[in-house]
Amino acid sequence: MKRWLNENSLSIFFFALLLLALLGQSIAGWKDFNEDAATHHSQLLSYTRYLVSSDFGEGVMENWQSEFLQFSTFILATIWLLQKGSNESKSLDDQGLESDQKQRMKSFAEPGSPLWAKVGGLRTALYANSLLIVMTAVFLLTWLAQSLTGWNQYNDDQQEHDLAPVAWATYVTRPDFWSNTFENWQSEFLAVGTMAVFTIYLRQRGSPESKPVGAPHDETASSG
Repeated sequence: MKRWLNENSLSIFFFALLLLALLGQSIAGWKDFNEDAATHHSQLLSYTRYLVSSDFGEGVMENWQSEFLQFSTFILATIWLLQKGSNESKSLDDQGLESDQKQRMKSFAEPGSPLWAKVGGLRTALYANSLLIVMTAVFLLTWLAQSLTGWNQYNDDQQEHDLAPVAWATYVTRPDFWSNTFENWQSEFLAVGTMAVFTIYLRQRGSPESKPVGAPHDETASSG
């Protein structure tokens, strides 16, 4: 068990942080929701009811979809785009999809390679792009979930003010929906862009997200 925990400590650590952050968000959001409801003499929600409400769901999905968009675009961009000196870029000689030999697939697969990397055809093509496919699918699903929960919340507000509800197709064309969406997207692109540049000149000893401390600034795609 100790060895398993050590070998999986990175994912365990971040999933634990995720659960703690979700718990904190849910409690703070619940209290904030009920304070606002009390001010407007609206119905208060229990904590369990708040967890399945559109208010909480929209907040969670709004953040999740922007994160998966960040990873999807970064995965795709780093196939073709380079940044000299950055640890976030691959080698300047490896631009593009790379050869089967470099990727250790098909006839160049090793004994321990995944089966779908060896068989060729559609299965290998799907497996060779599976990370981007799954990340993009999760982004689209979380964006859809955000739009649906936001739509429900928007119509609830409409009814409280004796206004007519709107269709989903109308809601996703509203400027306030896209203002919130772009607000999240630009922060994700800022984070990735600055990381790509910071790793040219800055170091963190022992982290694979940094070049070795003594690496020259123009050394590309190396890890410390």
